[in-house]
Amino acid sequence: MGLGAMAWYRLVESEELELTPSSHWPEPTVAVEPHPDDGPVLVMVEYQIEAQHARDFTFAMQAVRRQRLREGASRSGLYRDPTDLGRYIETLVVESWAEHLRLYERVTVSDRIAEERARAFHIGRVPPAVSHFVYAHRSDMPN
Repeated sequence: MGLGAMAWYRLVESEELELTPSSHWPEPTVAVEPHPDDGPVLVMVEYQIEAQHARDFTFAMQAVRRQRLREGASRSGLYRDPTDLGRYIETLVVESWAEHLRLYERVTVSDRIAEERARAFHIGRVPPAVSHFVYAHRSDMPN
């Protein structure tokens, strides 16, 4: 997405942000470091939610989505699994691996608070699973 196509997201007037960097995201673990220009990058976070809390969870995730878009994601969404009413997948897409790594620098205290509110609905012994995918260009494929 070029600069001319970039979407801008306004702050809601009542929204007060704590923009101090929080550095609370762990660095992604990769087998091979992608080139900075590789992309786009898709990040997926899988949540398991008790069905009776679905409405509150999706409301909490709206704040997370606004922050993802404000920080540089070109797309962000929340999907539910119609075969498992408690399973949700958050997706975000960023233009390149370099842009994805910049998100780690941009994450703020307000982001952490919004994420904690949403993740409080996650059930299970382990945190939500996070997966990173880099677009598979034909030239990247083995012969």
